[in-house]
Amino acid sequence: MDNPRPEKVAVVDEVREQFAAADAVVFTEYRGLTVRDLQDLRSSMRDAGGEYRIYKNTLVRRAAAELDTDVSEWLLGPTAIAFVKDRADGSPGDAVTVAKALKAFAKANPNLVVKGGLLGSATIDAAGVLRLAEVPPREELLARLAGGLAAPMRNMAGLLQALPQKFAYALQALVEQGGAPGAPAAAPVEDDAGTGAATEADTSTEAEAEADTSTEADTSTEADTSTDGGTEPEAGTATEPEAEPEAEADTAADGESGTDTGD
Repeated sequence: MDNPRPEKVAVVDEVREQFAAADAVVFTEYRGLTVRDLQDLRSSMRDAGGEYRIYKNTLVRRAAAELDTDVSEWLLGPTAIAFVKDRADGSPGDAVTVAKALKAFAKANPNLVVKGGLLGSATIDAAGVLRLAEVPPREELLARLAGGLAAPMRNMAGLLQALPQKFAYALQALVEQGGAPGAPAAAPVEDDAGTGAATEADTSTEAEAEADTSTEADTSTEADTSTDGGTEPEAGTATEPEAEPEAEADTAADGESGTDTGD
């Protein structure tokens, strides 16, 4: 195509843009399908997030070559291409959903033949497209992923919740068994009333002991005082003065007697 016509250039540019914007591309052969069949197939592709287009093989080959992509093996016979792009509502297209729609349509219409395609920059054959149709849809995969991420969190939350309860059970069992082996015995704990009564009893006993000691001291002091006061006047001082006059009388009598004898 030394001097391509503008119409062909426009188609090549369009196909190139379709390839560049698509997340996946599936090549099919539509030989034997009616116009009504093709309309139904296009409708199912739109619902799945794909766009089903028919171009001349030569123009598709040229557009792919400008993107350094070789798709010649799939451009034999009447070929239609399913482009997986963003949906009309802006949500991303799903290659799995498009592959499922093509597989379901080919099951009801054997004239539709899946040849192969591109998944990103990787090429896949017809068997690869059919295997892709067996993969769960994007929404289901995301739900599984979210469930897989949430499961460890739930398990961790359950474990953290069970730890205090198990620790309390273990502590209660240890208390009921009398403590850990080899641990010192705990001192008996008295209540405040018992401690207060014992303290008052000790204080009362000490007061009574002090009172008895004081009474004995007073009694001993009185006894000593009484003994000292009674002995001095009766035994010593009172007896000796009474004996002296008698001795003096005897002396006087002896004198008088001597005097008389002299006379």
